[in-house]
Amino acid sequence: MSMTASAEGRPIALTIEIRPWRRALRRGIRMRCPACGQGALYGRFLKVREDCAGCGLELHHHRADDAPPYFTMLILGHILVPLALMLERAAMPPLWLHLSLWLPLTVILSLLLLPRIKGALIGIQWAHRMHGFG
Repeated sequence: MSMTASAEGRPIALTIEIRPWRRALRRGIRMRCPACGQGALYGRFLKVREDCAGCGLELHHHRADDAPPYFTMLILGHILVPLALMLERAAMPPLWLHLSLWLPLTVILSLLLLPRIKGALIGIQWAHRMHGFG
């Protein structure tokens, strides 16, 4: 809370709502509204709702842009590449086995992680009042 003076010189208390970023991040990972945790964050796959059905919070202005795909690739690259290299070093399987194992696993994990990472970023944006425009 901070204090400021009115036109008459009397102090006026200004209150700023504290938004815990860890709770907003967890709610975003669960693909829920960062404010209440009840309403769904998405109307369709990766399409942010106009507003929360639970609390009415406007969600349409949150933009995550290229960050969710970047973080998804970063995380999956750090997990899948070492696993593929360990398998190659241990068993030297044929190329068809690598392709039949790692390609579907990459696609499935990307589709599972991407909306959760985007939700987490939207939660952090909301907690830090980093609202987009438009």
